[in-house]
Amino acid sequence: MKNKRIIVIGGSAAGPKAASRARRLDENAEIIMIQKASDMSMASCGYPYYVGGFFDDRDQLLCSPAGVIRDSKFFWNAKKIVTHVNTEVTSINRKAKKVEYENLLTGEKGTLEYDKLIIATGAVPRKPQIPGADLDGITTLQSLSDADYLRKVGEEGKIKKAVVIGGGLIGIETMEALNLAGIEITLIELLPQLLTFLDKHLARLIEKYIQTKANVILRNGVASFLGENGKLKAVKLNDGTEIPCDLAVVAIGVIPNSKLAKDAGLEISPTGGIVVNGYMQTSDPDIYAVGDCVEIPNLITQKPVHAPFGDLANLQGRVAGENVILGNVAKYPGTIQTGVCKVFDYGVGSTGLSEQNAIKLGFNNIETVVNTSLDKPGFMKGQLLITKLVVDKSSGLILGAQVIGPGDVSKQLAIWAIAIKGKFTVEDMVNADLPYAPPFSLAIDHSIATAHIMQNKLRGLFKGISSEELKNKLNNKEPIHLIDVRNPNEFEQMRLGIGEKLIPLGQLRSRINELPEDKNTEIVVWCKISLRGYEASLVIKANGYKNVKVLEGGIMAWPWSREK
Repeated sequence: MKNKRIIVIGGSAAGPKAASRARRLDENAEIIMIQKASDMSMASCGYPYYVGGFFDDRDQLLCSPAGVIRDSKFFWNAKKIVTHVNTEVTSINRKAKKVEYENLLTGEKGTLEYDKLIIATGAVPRKPQIPGADLDGITTLQSLSDADYLRKVGEEGKIKKAVVIGGGLIGIETMEALNLAGIEITLIELLPQLLTFLDKHLARLIEKYIQTKANVILRNGVASFLGENGKLKAVKLNDGTEIPCDLAVVAIGVIPNSKLAKDAGLEISPTGGIVVNGYMQTSDPDIYAVGDCVEIPNLITQKPVHAPFGDLANLQGRVAGENVILGNVAKYPGTIQTGVCKVFDYGVGSTGLSEQNAIKLGFNNIETVVNTSLDKPGFMKGQLLITKLVVDKSSGLILGAQVIGPGDVSKQLAIWAIAIKGKFTVEDMVNADLPYAPPFSLAIDHSIATAHIMQNKLRGLFKGISSEELKNKLNNKEPIHLIDVRNPNEFEQMRLGIGEKLIPLGQLRSRINELPEDKNTEIVVWCKISLRGYEASLVIKANGYKNVKVLEGGIMAWPWSREK
């Protein structure tokens, strides 16, 4: 019986995972991996951290967990997988079940037959079609050679000013990496906010933080690149502003690299991704596709999305590798689009739907809360976390969570990601059995406390007001009675300065006569994180006031300037 031949096109993340899984399930299959670049199995998500000097050994981006570089020799000796690097597949002949390839160094061309084919061609960076885009000094951070170039820039120390175009994950990570190299950074974003997976007020908190490290310009795009003698000298914005710089990094997103599949007649989605089913199988039953070149379903909306994340690429590769050997036995269900990034000393991430995206997608019956607290006790040097939770109001089903702050953001996101994937409700989370010890958590974990706040809100025991809603009311000069219930020392050190009156929680019952006589007056209370604010609201309501709200997240979640 003839051994099965499997060809994998692409050797970055999904491709090697698919090839390795196939080998583990069939020792006798002939497995060939064809990679356009010179390197394989690169830890591309680590590029910004190599650029930023978090580690110095470039080979760590290419090593196995045992520390062996994953080159052609490694793949043959460890996995019996034939690899061709610096080689591009130029066409797929589906009828003949053949691929044509060309060695990019020698020009040698050839043809290989396949029984099953896996396409893992990844994504390519978007590039602005504007004047000057070919000047020396303009780059992306998509490839290892890009990372090498930017690392060299940082080590040489000749470039003092740079512009990063794009306020998404890669743009933010690149901004930090270059900042750590001592380069003055201007971050440009066309949209009104950075990191669009966040709701606006959380994005504003991150923008405020980043502005302590770099210049941030929103609602402005790049009109052209200006240069002298072929070298970049400035970036000109849509409003005419010119920003002098010797380096510009374009990080405005990626698009699926699906041209090869499209030319072969495979079904392509309107957004450019290769259409696959749950088995990662394309419209051709003998061809599978995985990674950043495909489109997959969002598990909450059931709508197709392009989700170019390294972890998803590996999971999809594993599924396809199994199915080309055993038949369609493994399924990849889709994504809830969980992502996290490092922003200097902050973690920033989300899972599921934000409030603004939920509304945009037609989820109109939602409720949200913001919880601010530490990730572990203060005596264990706990750090701040700010979480925004989005749920379906009628069922309590958890739809999304966003977490930011210097605390353990990744742990919180992991909890909410599992909750969303498991279709948990708020009631499922209020008594969640999570591990507790002071070095790791509060006695009531931050995630459980967030669920408690949401439960109180859904049951009508807590009435919150968001920072944005309060700011709009103030801008519209609506009559509101504002109360800060912290102690006088806290008030002197830091306060919003928006017309609030200080009535410490411990004095509130004895000073209730200082509140307005009209029991229907809108009253908003807060403290540092609004735990005391919540308790104060209950005291005030117990005294007959009908319209008492708590500023969600307290002072620490206020995204605008404070008086102190």
